[in-house]
Amino acid sequence: MKRKRGNTQLTVILAGLILVVAGVLAAQDKPADNMQFVLEKARADKKLLVAQNMQLSDSEAKAFWPVYNRYQDELFLLRTRTVKLIKDYVASYDTMNDATANRLLDEYLTIEKLRLKLRIEYLPKFRNVLPSVKVMRYYQLENKINVAIDYELAAAIPLIATNAK
Repeated sequence: MKRKRGNTQLTVILAGLILVVAGVLAAQDKPADNMQFVLEKARADKKLLVAQNMQLSDSEAKAFWPVYNRYQDELFLLRTRTVKLIKDYVASYDTMNDATANRLLDEYLTIEKLRLKLRIEYLPKFRNVLPSVKVMRYYQLENKINVAIDYELAAAIPLIATNAK
């Protein structure tokens, strides 16, 4: 029963994060103050999700959260690039040509390579502060969050027309 309750909490928080991501995309044309609020809310919700699911001891938490915060700061830079990539895609959607498609695809793959590099780079840092089982749990949580966000983005971003220039 505890497992089902934990899965329900995870689902509810993931749904909230997805709504926040949708809010980030919708807030792109709004004032910077609104965008900053939405981004701060997303970060706080994600941190709450992680805190509720990691089951950290006090000593583990003391060591984990500074590493987590640095990781999230670097991850945020990649998310910012992703938002810019999506904006560029939307701006080019009706006038897409091979050169623009190549540029957008190259940027997408660069972001993906950097995301993997960041995960690999932080793995020993997390292993230094947590037992491996908890590091794996944290990476699973990150993966679940990323998959949920990627799914929502994929659903919201239309495929490019095959008759693009």
